[in-house]
Amino acid sequence: MVSKNQIKLITSLQQKKYRKQEQLFIAEGVKVVQELLNSNFELQELFTTKQDFLTVSKIKVHAISEADLKKISALTNPNTCLAVFKISKSKDFVEKGLIVALDDVRDPGNLGTIIRLCDWFGIETLFCSEESVDIYNPKVVQATMGSISRVNVVYGNLETFLTKTKLPVFGTFMDGKNIYQEKLPKKGIIIMGNEANGISPSIEKLVSERIAIPRFGNLQITESLNVATATAIILSEFKRN
Repeated sequence: MVSKNQIKLITSLQQKKYRKQEQLFIAEGVKVVQELLNSNFELQELFTTKQDFLTVSKIKVHAISEADLKKISALTNPNTCLAVFKISKSKDFVEKGLIVALDDVRDPGNLGTIIRLCDWFGIETLFCSEESVDIYNPKVVQATMGSISRVNVVYGNLETFLTKTKLPVFGTFMDGKNIYQEKLPKKGIIIMGNEANGISPSIEKLVSERIAIPRFGNLQITESLNVATATAIILSEFKRN
């Protein structure tokens, strides 16, 4: 049985200020939890409705009813388990290879998917502006499907970072060069903009290479692609080249 204090703590971790205060975050679902158990993240507690995770210390595993799981879950339809992990200290940031940088990406699903894409395409570092959604938001963690443990996500002042870098800076714009016709380098920074407004004017000034994903539809009406979808296309082209 989960106690009232445990319920209060776990549900509070759905908010950024409490995650920061407690230095804890939650993960749900067998696949995501197992991925994190196999990583460097340290487990605090694990609540499960089934006899899973037999290799985990019994001290940290708690049997829980479906009703109680629903009380602590951040999901509309809870899975069979929820785990509380300690937030890891930030890793050293090294400028090498391709780096994806997010300019005020706010949607948790988009960030989670982009982290997963970085994992898939071998992008070691994802730089997020300070205004971007928190990596430890439960919906972000869920969308990464465990990739959160394999990509170094760094938060900071994006403008300052771009001002100091010596790497070429790529940004996607409607008037950019056709990405399918460009010779793309193995090193550089790829900026992905906000869902509604794209790349902000202050960041646009620091872009050295303007690229575009061309529209092939007959009507040419669609204004833009979802930022995660665009990231997938762009990373695929950079890696193909």
